[in-house]
Amino acid sequence: MLIIGCGDIGRRIAHIAQRRGESVSALVRTTQSRSELQNLKIDVIQADLDDEIETLDVDGVRVVYLAPPPRTGTHEMRMKHLLNAITGSPERFLYLSTTGVYGNCNGEWVDESRPVAPRVDRTRRRLHAEQQLINAATQHGWHYVIMRVAGIYGAQRLPLQRIKERQPVLLANQAPFTNRIHEDDLAEITLGLLEKGGSGEIYNVTDGHPGTMSDYFITVARYAGLPAPPEIDIRQAESELSAGMMSYLRESRRISNRKMVDLLGAELRYPTLEDGLKAIFGRRPE
Repeated sequence: MLIIGCGDIGRRIAHIAQRRGESVSALVRTTQSRSELQNLKIDVIQADLDDEIETLDVDGVRVVYLAPPPRTGTHEMRMKHLLNAITGSPERFLYLSTTGVYGNCNGEWVDESRPVAPRVDRTRRRLHAEQQLINAATQHGWHYVIMRVAGIYGAQRLPLQRIKERQPVLLANQAPFTNRIHEDDLAEITLGLLEKGGSGEIYNVTDGHPGTMSDYFITVARYAGLPAPPEIDIRQAESELSAGMMSYLRESRRISNRKMVDLLGAELRYPTLEDGLKAIFGRRPE
């Protein structure tokens, strides 16, 4: 297995794969990441996908692409540079994309048949990466799978600082629906889809229990023993919240994970946010 962009999620995937006796290598950008992964007995290639890279032989290799897209623009050049460097035919190629490519769905339930409609550049970049992979895989006859992943949470991925700063959330009746997946479930699902995912198939990856963004912050605060964030209306939010946060608040969708669950046939370790938070904090709040 070759993991492209082996950060926290990649290391979780690598750990599980190594436990199962699989050989794992990784492509990373920084010297620090290279050193840390070598200490974990992972073979490392150091390269910066913001530039053209040297030839990369992936013949017979299972490629897991986790590298984030660039921070600006609508085009995903990192995927382009990787695809240009590849020689040979990977056994499988899995790309971690985002459910954000569906855009605003006004709170409707969304499955993989929903047309994509990205509204912001961060999701346009993800869709561009998907399209590049589809084109390359179709041209060369590769087996490929696309995962559209909801918001990832875990012990080090909670908005505790934001809550401590008393940053506001939208009123309950104005808050958009959001979707989540625990980081440990994501690692297991990635390996499951790498093994069982149909070629050319897209799978939504989420716990299947959407809630509102306000509920998310309030529930995290409750488990962390912090005061609930103040609530404001959308007009106040326009002037008080960042442009980045507002871009999330303008999109609402409930993502179905039925296709993923039917394929893998396994229950999630953390099927709800409260299950995940109980594991993180070691208790349920009083």
